[in-house]
Amino acid sequence: MSTQCVIGVDVGGTNVRARAYHRDGSPAGERASRPSEAQKGTPAILEAIAQTVLDAQKGTAGDVVGVGVAIPGHIDDEKGEVVWAPNFGETRDDIFHYWTHVDIRGPLQALLKMPIHLGNDANLAALGEYRFGTGRDSAKCLVLLTIGTGIGGGVVMAPSSVHGPASGPLLLLGGNKGGAELGHIVLLHGGADCNAGSYGAMEGYCQRDAIIQRAVNRIRRGRKSLISDLVAGELSAVTPLHIAEAAERGDELALEVWQEVGTWLGVGIGSLINVFAPDVLAVGGQIAKAGELLLGPARKAARNIAIPSLFQDTKIVQAEQIDDAGILGGAALALEATKWQTATA
Repeated sequence: MSTQCVIGVDVGGTNVRARAYHRDGSPAGERASRPSEAQKGTPAILEAIAQTVLDAQKGTAGDVVGVGVAIPGHIDDEKGEVVWAPNFGETRDDIFHYWTHVDIRGPLQALLKMPIHLGNDANLAALGEYRFGTGRDSAKCLVLLTIGTGIGGGVVMAPSSVHGPASGPLLLLGGNKGGAELGHIVLLHGGADCNAGSYGAMEGYCQRDAIIQRAVNRIRRGRKSLISDLVAGELSAVTPLHIAEAAERGDELALEVWQEVGTWLGVGIGSLINVFAPDVLAVGGQIAKAGELLLGPARKAARNIAIPSLFQDTKIVQAEQIDDAGILGGAALALEATKWQTATA
């Protein structure tokens, strides 16, 4: 069989993680990780990415035919640049200058001597989930929401889901390559604010800090909850994991929080079903580990929003690839870009 492999890279604000994979998605080496040096300037960040790729290459048996790099921000793979990424850059004169129109492909290819492919982290997570997760590389249309400190999204379609000649899978990018920001669809005009500075978007109601604040506000208003016990009364330490644990133990306050958050999520999901008519709508990111506490209310709300014939054909499920979504997404991008022919030994 072929010994060729690709390397998927997930560039975060804290760490760069990478791993080599075979065409079938099986690992071709061990995970590698280094600090991303996200705010130490472009040369330091690129060096961190390159060294992590080289670490991931160690122990692989064959040639690396492509490297897929997942980066949070507006990414233009055609130009090989990061158009905008607010978490990366450097501080000059006490002012943080984030990345805008930064050439990434050229310098990385010079450092690594490997083909480099770039994509938004949430878009690529959708591509990875399509190929290696709930999409099974065969879904007609997969929509992924990734819920964490913000909410990202991605849409992948099979050729049968578009009119006209196409080959796939097709990853939706939009006209300027910055699309599929599904977390920023507005649920309530003028409502809660979010990281992008808008009001009433899904992110404002369902991201990590919004979930925590719902629980903490109730406790501060005098409600009793196991959540307080789990953090020894230190409310600044509350995480969604604590809220999920309390809910699983029947805590009334925690159950209320997940019911509310899940309902808001479901309103957004219902609208996305109406737009994309997916057969798979997967919810990923660390918040998705709450499972049915979140997805149960979301399904009920979505049912009341989505057109019935579209809703009945949509599976609303927890994503299978959560912890390695970015890495697998990068690998999936590299696989799609290379399309090598399987060689024989």
